[in-house]
Amino acid sequence: MAQPPLSDSAKISLMTCAPWSGAVYALYGHTAVWVKDDSTHTDVVFNYGFFDSSQPNFIYHFVRGETDYVLGVTSFEDFISEYRSKGVSVWEQPLNLSQGEKQTLWKALYINSLPENRSYRYNFLYDNCATRPRDMVEQYVEGKIIYPKTADNQTYRNLLHECLHPYPWMEFGIDLIIGAPADRKIDERDKMFLPEYLMRAFEGAIVEKNDTLRYPLVQQTRVILTSNNAAKVSEHSIFTPLNMAFALLLITLLLSIIQVNNINNGFPIKVFDTLLFGMVGLGGTIVFFLMYFSEHPATNPNWNFVWLNIISLLIAVLFWIKSAEKVVHIYHFINFAALTLFLFFWWLIPQQLPVASIPISLCLWVRSGANIWLTRKKKRKQKRYTSAKYLKAGWGQ
Repeated sequence: MAQPPLSDSAKISLMTCAPWSGAVYALYGHTAVWVKDDSTHTDVVFNYGFFDSSQPNFIYHFVRGETDYVLGVTSFEDFISEYRSKGVSVWEQPLNLSQGEKQTLWKALYINSLPENRSYRYNFLYDNCATRPRDMVEQYVEGKIIYPKTADNQTYRNLLHECLHPYPWMEFGIDLIIGAPADRKIDERDKMFLPEYLMRAFEGAIVEKNDTLRYPLVQQTRVILTSNNAAKVSEHSIFTPLNMAFALLLITLLLSIIQVNNINNGFPIKVFDTLLFGMVGLGGTIVFFLMYFSEHPATNPNWNFVWLNIISLLIAVLFWIKSAEKVVHIYHFINFAALTLFLFFWWLIPQQLPVASIPISLCLWVRSGANIWLTRKKKRKQKRYTSAKYLKAGWGQ
């Protein structure tokens, strides 16, 4: 792409695309920069959201936070056709830029799009397709941009919930893997990691050149593509994480009552414990990996690790090893104590945990408690039997 100088009639606009329910990464919307100059036949869109999912070990690198995104350049028609086919809305905000500001921003975008410059290390919260255009505009506007005030008590997690609320399982999954850093209060600039919040911020932003010269950052906000279907398809049903967690708790209580009354550790109970602690252990493995082997800055510390821990996966195997009974008993004792503290002080934990974690934690608490009680009862029974045997031997019986 050659870079002709822009004419006086050229415009540079921020483009905001509504969320699309067809892909997980599209649930948050999208942002791009449109440069249009009829005099030079320039009509291109700079898009910081390109990534190659076909790269080797893409999922592994994405989980580790080692994904490189690319600044791509497409024609406006190709860009708008994609969102027309998805049926989502697109807004344009022409920027109030001087001719010199347009030219320097246009040049910077062009240089940034060159093969040797276009890659960047993507970070969902701090460096993404929305924050990159904001940073470029801030860098090349000759003045201080003052953004409108927003709510003081919002966090990254709050904003993610706004996008994911119609999708309870995705919301639950995000709440499990992102930790306490996502619950700190964030300012206006922090919130711009979401395209919709960036659009609102630009809509009310003022450029302050000096004490006497102030003007709006954008000329207007207008719809250039109207949605022809719902951008968000609700997944709400009775099969929500919270409902399923309470159903699991009910099953756990019933099985535990049966086990305690029969005073045995039958095969079905052992299978249930294996599945329960095994699934928790698998989830704990993911949380552990994200906490200690990922570059994602919002995954450590993560208080979900108290109940969703990797040790449960090992214990699920040890349930079937006779010689490991003592190790299993010690684990249940520690797990019961840890979960007791976790549940008792749940409201004081400096992280917004998913409510569904309470009934799931209670499942683990009940199973560890039942196993501790049965083990001790078995030991008391064996002790009484041994004592009676010795007494009979002493009486010559």
